[in-house]
Amino acid sequence: MIPSVNAPGSRTIGLLSYLYGPGKREEHIDPHLVASFDGMSPDPGRDPTATLTDLQQLLDQPVMALAAHARPAKHVWHTSVRADPGDRIMSDEEWAGIARRIVAATGIDPGEGQPGCRWAAVRHADDHVHIVATLVTEDGHRPDDHRSGARAQAEARLIEKELGLRRVAPGDGTAAQRPTSAERHKAVRQGRERTAREELRETVRRAVAGARGDEEFFDRLGAAGLLIRKRTAPSGDLLGYKVALPGDLNAQGEPVFYPGARLAPDLSLPRIRERWAGGSADDPALRLKDSSHTGQALPAAARRRTASAAWQAVLVVEHGDDAVASAHIAAAGEILDALAKTSAAHTRRELGDAATAFERASRSHVRSARGHDRALRQAARDLVRGGPALGRGEDGATTAMAIDMLFFLVTAAAHWHARKGHAQQAEAAKRAAEHLRTAYQAAAAQPLGVLYQRGRRLSRVVLQRQTELLREALPELAEQILAEPGWHALAATIAEAEVAGHEPGALLAGAVESRELGTADSVSDVLVWRLRRMADLPASPRGRAENGVTERRRSSDPVTAIRPNPPGRRRSREEASGKTH
Repeated sequence: MIPSVNAPGSRTIGLLSYLYGPGKREEHIDPHLVASFDGMSPDPGRDPTATLTDLQQLLDQPVMALAAHARPAKHVWHTSVRADPGDRIMSDEEWAGIARRIVAATGIDPGEGQPGCRWAAVRHADDHVHIVATLVTEDGHRPDDHRSGARAQAEARLIEKELGLRRVAPGDGTAAQRPTSAERHKAVRQGRERTAREELRETVRRAVAGARGDEEFFDRLGAAGLLIRKRTAPSGDLLGYKVALPGDLNAQGEPVFYPGARLAPDLSLPRIRERWAGGSADDPALRLKDSSHTGQALPAAARRRTASAAWQAVLVVEHGDDAVASAHIAAAGEILDALAKTSAAHTRRELGDAATAFERASRSHVRSARGHDRALRQAARDLVRGGPALGRGEDGATTAMAIDMLFFLVTAAAHWHARKGHAQQAEAAKRAAEHLRTAYQAAAAQPLGVLYQRGRRLSRVVLQRQTELLREALPELAEQILAEPGWHALAATIAEAEVAGHEPGALLAGAVESRELGTADSVSDVLVWRLRRMADLPASPRGRAENGVTERRRSSDPVTAIRPNPPGRRRSREEASGKTH
């Protein structure tokens, strides 16, 4: 249940006209009163003898009783209380009780013999009510409505519990401002899926990802087609900025500009600069090298770097200082933005949704110690500079590898927020992880299909040796892994690592050391990517040596249509211990 307290207004009759009217798109159905301060207020919706003016004059009477100079200019208080889409439809009596509790909790009408304001609750849809009040009490004073929004939210949490409604995670004041109803209606009229505020927030976030200073940041905003206004001091120093979408105009035909802070708390210029002050995102020691000597193009090399940086960041988030962990979580948001911006078509939507969901998880009241997150920010920069990746070959396989590592980083962030009591952030990180899970399935199908076929072609003797090695190196996980569809892909990877001169037992032990696997849907999948990264094996192998015999290089590997665990297939009992994320 979401109470939304609006800024005070000046015309009671104007608000009542809207609440009892048809709505901007004829969405208001049967507007009527469900509760009021005295229980006897006229209802212009159901009583044919009552008018809007009757109700307005009744509500405004304490205001008009004051001398003209003492009347508050903004005397109209308005909040909507909306149920979750999954909640049951409540009766008028239930909504009346909710309205009484909200006005009492916010100080509008506290009850218990205390003077209150006059108010009325209007219902014109199944899922919400509007409460309108006038901000002068019966004895002519201003009500104690300080922080009425927070007080309404706290009461809503109690109402949800008592009425068996969906429990909304409490906020902490670090969330981005939600679009207003006017902004949503405007987007519908203009045929846009999202409001201008939401589109601008995403564009600015992606412009920040991996940027190293003001100039590059504003260049990226301009390249994205945004209109930009900069605020400067008399000295010429840059103090802030505003952005607008071309074509998003106000009633005067002027562009509607949003300051960065109104898009999200961490998108003001001072907060953005904190990322750059902590260390350059273009550190020569961390700068991406062209990996042409290994056959890797820049997009693939950037994704391999991302996987490595995410792998190290998991430990920091799980065991590091809070301020340093907070910085890594914020930088993980930059990684997701950069990856979504440069991803192939078949993963772009889910990665974009993951980045959007994780945006809420990237902020909390724990102040980030910037500078420690340089490897993640550099990886985000490399992703952007590496450019768009193909959905196949080494680009596609390293994308799967990076998503796999990011899944664990985002899951670690969810656990960190849960330990700190950051309910909204923890929930947002979990949603992001689910989107990453879906993106992984799309990205991993082709490269794991290749490895699966290679594993199936291993001789019985070699496969038995790999099985014994697995049981010796990972005795607690071996039987689970052997039952998973991805075991053959892991066996092929172990064989490649042996040919490359690595000791596979040590690699396997290192792949699980200090890294939890409880959230993994398929342990074998996870180990494939970890071993290939640790052993510096190509993520998408072509013509590698297996069984000590070098294969003849082909123009392309045979790709099976069989996926290790395609979504939607009911798995057998033997497969029950393993999944694919």
